[in-house]
Amino acid sequence: MALPAQSHRPSQVRYLIPIRRHYIRVNPARSDDCADEDPNCGTLVLANQRPGDPDEFAAKEIVDAGFLELVRYGIRSADDPVIKDSLRVVDSVLKVKTPYGPAWRRYNYEGYGQREDGSSFSGWGKGRPWPLLTGERGHYEIAAGRDALLYLRALEGFSQGIGLMPEQIWDGPDVATYLRFGGTTDAAMPLLWAHSEYVKLHRSAADHRVFDLVEAAYERYVTGAGKRKTIEVWKLNHQVQIAPAGALLRVQADSPFLLHWTSDDWQNSKDTRSQGTAIGIEFVDIPIPEKHQNPIQFTFLWLDEDRWEGKDYKVNVREKDATGHKGVGYRRKKQGQGKHAATVG
Repeated sequence: MALPAQSHRPSQVRYLIPIRRHYIRVNPARSDDCADEDPNCGTLVLANQRPGDPDEFAAKEIVDAGFLELVRYGIRSADDPVIKDSLRVVDSVLKVKTPYGPAWRRYNYEGYGQREDGSSFSGWGKGRPWPLLTGERGHYEIAAGRDALLYLRALEGFSQGIGLMPEQIWDGPDVATYLRFGGTTDAAMPLLWAHSEYVKLHRSAADHRVFDLVEAAYERYVTGAGKRKTIEVWKLNHQVQIAPAGALLRVQADSPFLLHWTSDDWQNSKDTRSQGTAIGIEFVDIPIPEKHQNPIQFTFLWLDEDRWEGKDYKVNVREKDATGHKGVGYRRKKQGQGKHAATVG
């Protein structure tokens, strides 16, 4: 599938800032298209685009600030280099400075919002800034040890009447008598999601810590206080290609199976029955020794059908201290070879 031509809508990410890597909105790569799930592989079809405009884009070009949830819930530190680089991208592409304070659009090329002439959204439009995203950014600032007053005041400035907060605000030139820069649009108002962000941001600011932080996750992934073992999960729709030595390889499926596997190129083999769970997931765990080098190879006997899978799968093992990243040439070869495009609204 060829990537879409964007001659009249140039990339909003590629040329603005020299960032080596950053989070993207959606990684559409599928294991049957792009085996290593390289985020440079795949395209997105964006809904609500104006008729005649391109609607398919390279996934790596579409960004949002959803990665801030990783900080909010304690999965990543506010000082994580990729988080900080991704914020630079988001601020360059999506941030809007209003008279009331900063606001952010959901993602670039969004088509949900009032049209540029001020007419209502009807099948297509232009994405406008969402006040609730100002609240989410305020939570990040608290996690980073900074003050959130700017973001609280912005949310209050975006509100109307008795303090009703809108879904979106207007970010274009003033239109007619009711569309003013930084003011409300015809989108939903009040939006309770925005109100909840405002209330929680007040609580977080008062506590000087993020209210939603999951302490167990923070201890596990940020402070390193919790003990954890590296686990690579292999599924039919997520076929990991590489696992580090010393990790636990978990082979997972949604029906009972016998895993026929080897760690020495089929000189010897083992048969392991899957373990069931209360949520209908079956799995087999294979501990990979610290010094192991041979790939783990396996196939399935599906027990409910008494049927062999008919093909073998392989997970290569790398040294624990190696990066395991594919080279640039490999990425260029894979880019644009995907067969499926994810659709995003």
